[in-house]
Amino acid sequence: MPRRMLLWIAFAIVHVWVAAAGWWMPNQPMGDVHLVYEPWSTRALAGGGIVGVTEPWVYPQLALAPMVVAHALTWIGGYDLAWALLVTLCDAVAFWMLLGRGRSRGRRTAAWFWLAFAVLLGPVGMYRIDAITVPLAIIAVLLLARRPALAGALLTAGAWIKIWPAALVGAAVLAMRRRLAVVAGALVTTALVVVLVVAGGGARHLLGFVTMQTGRGLQLEAPVSTFYLWGAALGMPGSWVFYDQDILTFQVTGPNVDVVIAAMTPVLAVVVAGIAALGLVQARRGAAFRALVPPLGLALVAALMVCNKVGSPQFHDWLIAPLVLWIVVDRGRACGPAILALACAALTQLVYPLMYLGVMDAEPVAVTVLSLRNVLLFALLAWAVARVVRVPVRARAPRATIST
Repeated sequence: MPRRMLLWIAFAIVHVWVAAAGWWMPNQPMGDVHLVYEPWSTRALAGGGIVGVTEPWVYPQLALAPMVVAHALTWIGGYDLAWALLVTLCDAVAFWMLLGRGRSRGRRTAAWFWLAFAVLLGPVGMYRIDAITVPLAIIAVLLLARRPALAGALLTAGAWIKIWPAALVGAAVLAMRRRLAVVAGALVTTALVVVLVVAGGGARHLLGFVTMQTGRGLQLEAPVSTFYLWGAALGMPGSWVFYDQDILTFQVTGPNVDVVIAAMTPVLAVVVAGIAALGLVQARRGAAFRALVPPLGLALVAALMVCNKVGSPQFHDWLIAPLVLWIVVDRGRACGPAILALACAALTQLVYPLMYLGVMDAEPVAVTVLSLRNVLLFALLAWAVARVVRVPVRARAPRATIST
């Protein structure tokens, strides 16, 4: 059997398995689809208000587009199945582009990595808005070298769905010689979104997703929440888990939690700026695009996860695109981070949905699994940064001197 055909069969099996798991796994891993995506999009289609335009919203405005598009497939079997089919169709386009003619070992390895990651992460990786950004980002990073303007446009469209692809835009701008083309694509896409939102009367809510995120507390699964979660598990006074009715997530609280909440956004900004500065230095030292962009993109994405107050399990979808690119261009150096990312995905599925009741109750076993996952995330960030530091650079020719 041709290797390409085998990969497509695996693609179908993986997507059927992950989609079906949303129905039988505990703790509603597909809950966001029918509890919030469907009502938001139904209300918009009925003229009852558009989130992000007529009212503030936790997501960037383009996130509503796939939620609305999914309604075109509801005749097959309801909104949940329609969402799974939409994600599968988007993934199929990116998978086709990744495989090409199936002759590249690096591309085949990257395809297997993507499928393994999807299985290990489970249904939360499919039944969240982040799943739409994954194929967009994969297509974009594969186009970066040949069509940088289009790649910049696609990544920016992804960022207007869920902000994380902006990290890949940043990596490309810092590391590529044709950075102006990436910037041009990003600016055109942003301008189109802004014009549409403003024309719809949503100017005052244009950046509402930013202000709503900065005001959030510490979500249960975030790495920064680990200390408070252990405090709750060990019965430390003042530490406990609670449900936030406004943003519909479980959060933690404890001693000096307001100080930590206030500090996390500046910490995130400093870490991202530091990694970006390191990438810029390496680019100016002559690091090649193929060597620098993958680890730099992964480092920036991992920083967004490690230093985030939210830490939702679906955030692990963000790791796929930079690692797919890295495997395609240099599978040898990408092997270690890819294995570490797969371990993070597996532990994340254990945490949610399988052990989530234990996490909410701060049971020590469940908290230990989550803590190990968070430690691996830190390790992945450190590994990516170390690769940026050690990326090969072109030796500069010595300056000519005049003897006297």
